[in-house]
Amino acid sequence: MITSSSNSQIKNITLLQTKSKARQQQNCYVVEGLKMINEVPNEEILKLYIAESLFHEGRHKEVLVQNEFEVVADRIFKSMSDTITPQGILGIIKRKEYTLNELLKLPGNCFLILEDIQDPGNLGTMIRTAEGAGVAGIIMNKGTVDVYNPKVIRSTMGSIYRVPFVIVDHLGDAVREMKKSGITAYAAHLQGEYNYYDENYDRGTALLIGNEGKGLSDEIAGLADTYIKIPMDGKVESLNASIAAAILLYEIKRKKS
Repeated sequence: MITSSSNSQIKNITLLQTKSKARQQQNCYVVEGLKMINEVPNEEILKLYIAESLFHEGRHKEVLVQNEFEVVADRIFKSMSDTITPQGILGIIKRKEYTLNELLKLPGNCFLILEDIQDPGNLGTMIRTAEGAGVAGIIMNKGTVDVYNPKVIRSTMGSIYRVPFVIVDHLGDAVREMKKSGITAYAAHLQGEYNYYDENYDRGTALLIGNEGKGLSDEIAGLADTYIKIPMDGKVESLNASIAAAILLYEIKRKKS
């Protein structure tokens, strides 16, 4: 049993919880809570850690018997958790990412393109929404918050394991490559000429969503075939990025049904 915060494994988990570079270098990330652990494909679980009290209660036996695990003293477990009220179990999970070519070959004809999304909750919610709306895959640039950030992971509610995504160096090149395959790109934009519900979305579709404060860059917006907007009453100019994405993705899903 691990009883010291100076244990090298505990130090490494803290590093993985807080540093994107460490997650990238080690090709893994941290997941907390039984629900999230149970949804991880078993081959992606590298190691589990369980709080001493839960272990002695005999809880979580099924997931423990299938994987390598360590028991951790309660006070040490609390110190390495990223949550205020730890659930007593966490895992180190192997990262899984696709290439752009792999993504474009997946079944489905709707893609979500994200540029410079900064809020972890927004990104996680968009990944979760993408699964619900039947999105084939997500493309995001490196300026977007780390998808393996613990807050992003929690916000996905497990969708992180099931929605294919790729992180690209040059988003413009990725959009151009996507359009070569006949996909129509729609930009959510304040200067949109058309209300989102007036479009057909009958072909392969890519929805472009930009930074929460600045929106899409001129380069990425310029690659769109059509600017669409969500009409606003009152003095509201725009919606939260994840809410806007949800409205648009479900309209696309409705039109394609």
